[in-house]
Amino acid sequence: MEKSSKSTSKPTKPGPFRKLAASITKYSKAFWVANVVELLERLAYYAVFIVITLYLSNVWGFSDIQAAWIAGVFSAMLYLLPVFAGAVADKIGFRAAIILAFSLLTLGYGGLGLLPTLLESAGLVNYEMTTTYTGLRESYLQWSIVAPLILIVIGGSFIKSVISGTVARETTTENRARGYSIFYMMVNIGAFTGKTVVDPLRRSLGDQGLVYLNFFSAAMTLLALIAVYFFYRSTKTEGKGKSFGELGRSLVKVILNGRLLLLILIVSGFWLIQSQMYATMPKYVIRLIGEGASPGWYANVNPLVVLVSVNLVTTLMRKKRAISSMLVGMCIIPLSALVMSFGNQLGEAYILGMHPVAFMMIVGIAMQALAECFISPRFLEYFSLQAPKGEEGLYLGFSHLHSFFSFLFAFGISGYLLDRYCPDPRLFTDASGVFDAVAYTAATQNAHHIWYVFVGIGAISAVALFIYGRVTKKLDEKKARASAAVS
Repeated sequence: MEKSSKSTSKPTKPGPFRKLAASITKYSKAFWVANVVELLERLAYYAVFIVITLYLSNVWGFSDIQAAWIAGVFSAMLYLLPVFAGAVADKIGFRAAIILAFSLLTLGYGGLGLLPTLLESAGLVNYEMTTTYTGLRESYLQWSIVAPLILIVIGGSFIKSVISGTVARETTTENRARGYSIFYMMVNIGAFTGKTVVDPLRRSLGDQGLVYLNFFSAAMTLLALIAVYFFYRSTKTEGKGKSFGELGRSLVKVILNGRLLLLILIVSGFWLIQSQMYATMPKYVIRLIGEGASPGWYANVNPLVVLVSVNLVTTLMRKKRAISSMLVGMCIIPLSALVMSFGNQLGEAYILGMHPVAFMMIVGIAMQALAECFISPRFLEYFSLQAPKGEEGLYLGFSHLHSFFSFLFAFGISGYLLDRYCPDPRLFTDASGVFDAVAYTAATQNAHHIWYVFVGIGAISAVALFIYGRVTKKLDEKKARASAAVS
């Protein structure tokens, strides 16, 4: 008689799809909807923002200086208003705030695309001609662009505060780190993808492609609006938020904290240089290389390098003081600007199949991304340590004030430098459409001087951070000795 044998096989491990399903179900539907619409919003924003100054000059007829200040105020306000928009969102509810945000963004991006089309039908703009914007320059209608830009700023302010707030509300202490990792990934995927659509449209359709980009962005935010309306539900609505008065007093408190304000201003030097990826780079490469330049792809080097390097850099510097890590990044940033200046001095010989201006620009952007890996992860840590005990959360709400200052002045400075060293080639085209190549070559022969200014700003910022670190360390040690003596 045969003996029955018990099965000794081990239980099968869950396959990759089951693991993925288990990972997904750890988070609520609201969490995933928020992350997907964040990707769409970033895709829409970066598609427009990477060429915002080109759009303002080539389509609307603003000078380099005017376009720079408009773009600077636009981007700076996107970093100042979210704190106040978050207070409103807490009062009206996150779902209502996100619906409002994407409605405003869709109207704003749609307006940026529709207004030039209406002006073209009125005969004020003709995108097929070289001197497309002459009529618009003399028209008060030129400033009608402010209306859709305001809608985008308000809508974007809600998104910045509400989506990150949703991630916090829809996660637990066990899965919050992973949740923010997913959020960060979505942001970078959106930023990378948004920039990839820019160059094909611009090269195939010229200035009209810059207009159509806005319709693309409006379609992305409309899709996000539909997704939120039908799928975003959150039962976690606790928290009434702070009043505008409380937030205003908090802002004044941060500004009056001399140590914090000085740190914000010093670190602004880094972001002021990195912001040239949007303020200066697009116009610079197109004017020196030609319409075949690909500023969208050059800019994508930044998120790629950050994603590849940030964990390694953080691991290498984990035992170092935050100020030491930040100093490494601050020393790299002026060198990145110096490298960017080399492109206009290497002649026309291609490097690895690329124009020297393009090649050195890519190297410089990669260096800036590496510098960001040393600075960004440690800045919030160091900033929080400078805040008074028990008020870290309040102070961290204003930790991005450096972006407000840096974007405002990054674009403003860029406008004057472009106007002086790398002017708009259309200014060298006469009424009959004839381009004076000789005069333009002479006008741009010192275009690389633009980057020398940022080398200086970066060097001053690095030295200032070094001094700041030494002085604050001595003050803290003196305070600690005094406290020990009293006890």
